[in-house]
Amino acid sequence: MSTTVTGTPAARTARPRVLRGLTWLVLRQHRTTLICVLALVVLGSLWIVYQRGQLNDLLAAADRSGKSVPQPAVGESFSRLTSLLTLLPGVLAVFLGAPLIAADQEQGTAQLVTTQSVTRRRWLAAKLGWCLLITLVACSVLSAVFTWWWRPNRSVLPNLWMDASAFDTTGPVLPALALFLTAAGITIGILLRRVLASMVVTFVFCVAAQTAWGMYRDLLGTPRTLTYPLDAALPARLDDAYEVDRWVGSADGHLYGWGSCAEVTEKATNACIEEKGIVNNVYEYLDYDQMAAMQWTGAGILLAGTVVLTAFALWWASRRPL
Repeated sequence: MSTTVTGTPAARTARPRVLRGLTWLVLRQHRTTLICVLALVVLGSLWIVYQRGQLNDLLAAADRSGKSVPQPAVGESFSRLTSLLTLLPGVLAVFLGAPLIAADQEQGTAQLVTTQSVTRRRWLAAKLGWCLLITLVACSVLSAVFTWWWRPNRSVLPNLWMDASAFDTTGPVLPALALFLTAAGITIGILLRRVLASMVVTFVFCVAAQTAWGMYRDLLGTPRTLTYPLDAALPARLDDAYEVDRWVGSADGHLYGWGSCAEVTEKATNACIEEKGIVNNVYEYLDYDQMAAMQWTGAGILLAGTVVLTAFALWWASRRPL
């Protein structure tokens, strides 16, 4: 008995693809970048896990010996790790976002693709969607792993929770900031149409944006105020607080600057205090329990900026020749 096989050899050996069409094309074009980003996430996560184990060993050893935790060793490893995480959004913006469309424009790939059956807007949406998705996944994973390490050990770590090393690398801020800067890099690339120029301008933009973000970070929360006697020590509840401002005040509630009575001699200082009726210290601060709300507020602002930049990039590129 014989068996008849129909169809061409190619048809018989072909296997169905999970990814087809434009999705497959975009991933195929950027497969090297995808592998590099995934490797960065895996290696970065393993490094954070290793650092957490090292810190736990130090804490256990200090507890057994009754000595304090060696701050230089802890601070050095923490600073090295947080420096790299803080730089990550800018690195993704410069090396992933800026060349995404600019490289296709410079090399002529954009014109070739958009003359095929795929519409320009659909091609742009696929490219931008892939870039922003990989940025979101990578930074979310690293942020989650680092938060898992930082949160239970923050009391022995050198930096305050409001510093960029903690605030911008934990919770939703790291992925939101990376998405915003990457979207800015994509937009700059579309506007400039040249890879090198786009990367340089994106780098400058990232430095300016992250500097401005650091200057206005404390505006994300509503400061609280604590009044305590002038001669009293700083209350223990303020040990983990971020100082916004500080005054001295009279009994009737009038506030003076912290150095209002900083005279040359102690006698002159006491006379100034008595003359103005100063009896209290007034401390304005942000507390650690406000951190989560501040982070989500900041992330919402950054994500709104990402949406605006992405919409503008799609609108601009779809109405002008690539």
